[in-house]
Amino acid sequence: MNPDRPSAEATFTDPGDYSFVLGGPLYQLLRRAHLTGTDLELARQRILVLTALTWLPLLILSALQGLALGAKVAVPFLRDVEVNARFLLVVPLLIAAEITVHKRLRFVARQFVERELIPAGARRQFEDAITSTIRLRNSIPAELALIAIVYVLGIQVIWRNYTGLDVATWYATPSPEGKSLTLAGYWYVYLSLPFSQFLLLRWYYRLFIWARFLWQVARIELRLVPVHPDRTGGLGFLSLATFAFTPLAAAHGAMVSAWIASRIFQQHAALLDFKVGIVVLVVFMLVLFLGPFFVFTPRLSHTWRQGERDYGPLAERYAHQFDAKWVHTEAPPRDPLLGSNDIQSLADMANVYNVARTMRFTPVTRQAIIQVAVATLAPIAPLALTMMPLAQLVKLLAGMLF
Repeated sequence: MNPDRPSAEATFTDPGDYSFVLGGPLYQLLRRAHLTGTDLELARQRILVLTALTWLPLLILSALQGLALGAKVAVPFLRDVEVNARFLLVVPLLIAAEITVHKRLRFVARQFVERELIPAGARRQFEDAITSTIRLRNSIPAELALIAIVYVLGIQVIWRNYTGLDVATWYATPSPEGKSLTLAGYWYVYLSLPFSQFLLLRWYYRLFIWARFLWQVARIELRLVPVHPDRTGGLGFLSLATFAFTPLAAAHGAMVSAWIASRIFQQHAALLDFKVGIVVLVVFMLVLFLGPFFVFTPRLSHTWRQGERDYGPLAERYAHQFDAKWVHTEAPPRDPLLGSNDIQSLADMANVYNVARTMRFTPVTRQAIIQVAVATLAPIAPLALTMMPLAQLVKLLAGMLF
């Protein structure tokens, strides 16, 4: 057996074998810097150090040039909602999300084996999916490509042309030749901003790996049962992965909330001006985090059809026998009607058939949709105060309740 291939037994003892997070050059760098462990320990130290490297120099350099506060520029550093939210809220959320994703997705991936959904003949195929997932997770070229995308596309194209403010700020002042960077601006543009963008792109890459793994598993002839109580053939545990994505959804909501807030405070925009963008964000989060589960729809649809073929005739035969014994019979049954197990058995058969008939074609639940939507909208909700003062909002809510 290939020594690089994790066996089914090894995946139960090594925390990294089913993890979509424990790998890559940055993870190894943090290990050498003693900022993480084999199970993502030291999260608080990691957040403090990385925040200090991205946010604190911006504060110090802008203060040295008198750009942290005051009226020297239109947007001083401490009043830049977008930048401060990015490094004090979004970056910590992106780092903290590693813990929930590591624990939840590792547990979910292991369930395919522990619940015996993988037939013995397809175990090698499942191990191949795990092996290729680990290889992609640990890929050095992939993270180097992400860094190149950040500096070439993210900084030189998107940020310079589409996202930077068009007024004098703590990091740059507009000029006919373009933006003239300050000392803090150089640190921001070439270190802090690329690092935060790299963290975000790295998460998109991990989500791609996760979706690819699910797609590979969905191609296996899984041992799904039409009458499983979860009404998804036994795949109901996949919905447990949704909670892992809530910090990521909150990070996206915080980024958009900060971007909208800067436009409200600096350009006198209104929250309702961004209602379409907010809806698009929620839909994007739902597709990003829940869309991969739809790869199981063909398999679940096949299981449902198989359940109709198998359990429909079974229920029909039982119903005919019950009818013949208790209703359409010339001689009364010898067994007493009261206390007969036939009636309870008929009810049990009805429940079994109803489970098979009402199977869902996706493991996505309503609770999962609500979790992602609420996590995305939670950072945006406080911006409602820009439309209505807090005192008036409290008075309105009190009037509705009392």
